[in-house]
Amino acid sequence: MSEARTLVFEIFRYNPQDPDTAPHIQRFEMREEPHLTLYLALNYIRENLDPSLQFDFACRSAVCGSCAMIVNGRPVLACRTRTADLANTIRLQPLPVFELIGDLSVDTGRWFRGMAEKVEAWIHSNEPFDPSAPEERMEDELARTIYESERCIECGCCVAGCGVALTRDDFVGPAGLNRIARFMLDPRDQREDAEWFEVVSSDEGVFGCIGLMACQDVCPKELPLLEVHAYLRRKMLLSKAPDLLKNISARRKESAPKTPS
Repeated sequence: MSEARTLVFEIFRYNPQDPDTAPHIQRFEMREEPHLTLYLALNYIRENLDPSLQFDFACRSAVCGSCAMIVNGRPVLACRTRTADLANTIRLQPLPVFELIGDLSVDTGRWFRGMAEKVEAWIHSNEPFDPSAPEERMEDELARTIYESERCIECGCCVAGCGVALTRDDFVGPAGLNRIARFMLDPRDQREDAEWFEVVSSDEGVFGCIGLMACQDVCPKELPLLEVHAYLRRKMLLSKAPDLLKNISARRKESAPKTPS
């Protein structure tokens, strides 16, 4: 049986509420135990080495998304990341893009609420609400497709891994595009293509994506974000296809050589 490793944690520390502190890296050492996860390691550090360490957790089951952080340069969930899969030295940093609360803790909730309001991520219906109306049914295959998008736990890993979101505050991000696709697929949403076009077709939406698709690579729920982006691009292009064809036809007529009379 091999001897247990000594793990070195290099953890980003900074409290933006304390004017006397500055961002720095603090080192902690601990003995690796079998089946140790980053979640358990961070709790050990806080309970035994430094009670001031800030990080987030809730479910411990990879469904709440609270413990997302940058581990050796990659966005992951701490609760499902085993130290056995990492090197002896483990560097932990907070997710970028989101507002820093302190150390490894960030405010993803404010960003996701702003994104949901921007893309109006709720059912739009022109019908008056009738509490006695029967439940609207949909095909099983469509319901499964919508559920696939609903599996997003809003952890922020995809946003943190997105090159565009890292440089542009107005980009709705992979999570925002996933939310748009979810409601665009829903037959209960009565928005027309023209309304969706205003939401998603600018460089703040799907055409702002530069196609690196790191979002899909780091998604802990393995959502098919490449398919989501392809669906949105195809949907938006087809919605404008008649206008585009009309413009192309007009330009061809203007550039065609004149027939002598």
